[in-house]
Amino acid sequence: MPLHDIKDKIAKAEKNAGRIAGSVTLIAVSKVQPNARVKAVLDEGHRVFGENKVQEAAAKWPDFRTQYDGIALHLIGPLQTNKTRQAMELADSIHTLDRPKLANTLARLAQEIGRCPELFIQVNTGEEEQKAGVMPADADSFIKECRSLDLPVQGLMCIPPVEEEASLHFALLAKIAERNGLDGLSMGMSSDFEKAIALGATHIRVGSAIFGERVAT
Repeated sequence: MPLHDIKDKIAKAEKNAGRIAGSVTLIAVSKVQPNARVKAVLDEGHRVFGENKVQEAAAKWPDFRTQYDGIALHLIGPLQTNKTRQAMELADSIHTLDRPKLANTLARLAQEIGRCPELFIQVNTGEEEQKAGVMPADADSFIKECRSLDLPVQGLMCIPPVEEEASLHFALLAKIAERNGLDGLSMGMSSDFEKAIALGATHIRVGSAIFGERVAT
């Protein structure tokens, strides 16, 4: 689907939800996509992208940043503690803060580096054993812990179970965010971003609808 069609759908969803136009950030998920496809989206003027793996981001984005101004890179995949420094140097935002060890590492490195990307805490709204994220029941205490470390927590992120109605999970995430005074909601992907916008998403993560199916490398 052409990028402008996605943006039209976002604008319509914002209007239908009574949201301010432009209040939703579209993250074009470029993980496992050939550079030619990414370049085509950059050439259309889009500047906000998402990557799953630090190694792939490091191989791709420094070069693109020498060619294009204003790129914002969001890391949206699980982050290993030993990749944290590199992630912080590469990314403008990290969406997968999910455990105390990572929070402490981010806080320590933020002091050393002198900056920290904006952070989203990943909540495992479906309580799936195989999925990362803090459990909903533990979210409030973890948010408090991260704030005590002076981490710049902007909001929450979730990936709903594939077999369940996504709106239920978006609503749960929004409720947790509201009671903790967080404005950012990173939720919604290619198949359900309009539902996410209706429930307050500030960041949506869209890959295949923009780029086509992923290309294995």
